[in-house]
Amino acid sequence: MPGNFGSRVFTPIVKELQERYGSRHGYERYTSAATGEDAFSEFEIDFLSRRDSFYMATVGSTGWPYVQHRGGPAGFVKVLDPQTIAFADYRGNKQYVSTGNLSTDDRVAMIFVDYPNQARMKILGRVKIIDREHAGKTDQFQPEDPKTPIERIFVIHVEAFDWNCPKHITPRYTAEEIRAVLAPFEIRMQKLEEENERLRRQIASDGSPSPAYGPDAPD
Repeated sequence: MPGNFGSRVFTPIVKELQERYGSRHGYERYTSAATGEDAFSEFEIDFLSRRDSFYMATVGSTGWPYVQHRGGPAGFVKVLDPQTIAFADYRGNKQYVSTGNLSTDDRVAMIFVDYPNQARMKILGRVKIIDREHAGKTDQFQPEDPKTPIERIFVIHVEAFDWNCPKHITPRYTAEEIRAVLAPFEIRMQKLEEENERLRRQIASDGSPSPAYGPDAPD
């Protein structure tokens, strides 16, 4: 855990609980190593560039937190530099809860999960919202479907991040990931079917009954 993350989330009551349950000593070395703000390495940049969804939490003026799921094609979250990520906000159900919350409190917490590899990354940052007029001129965020216009772009300055324990992450796979795993078996099955058909034609041309359909075929 980078120290910057612990310095922001380990409040006095959290530290008290860690002390009570015996984990404070282990976490103290992280918070004492805080240096200001975290920066991504190539490992984090690669991880984020392959994600197709994440969860984002904001807090409204009522004090209630609000968690939203965001999804898109792999790579829809752009890493602009080692301390900045961004994603396009497309027209949706028009509730604008996250957008409204961020208008009064720019802090955001995000979780990115790689389910097949049981990896989980948490990010704390501050959001700058780019409006529709300027967002429409940003080519790298243009949607594949022109019928889904960009309303704004969220640019997140990352202050801290952390990698979570993978112990309780249930592996899940997208349709594309399953197809990639099954592809070699499907190719093999197709070859076997083609070979089977070739043998059937050969037996038929020889005038011999097929073992599967001849008089000696099992019931």
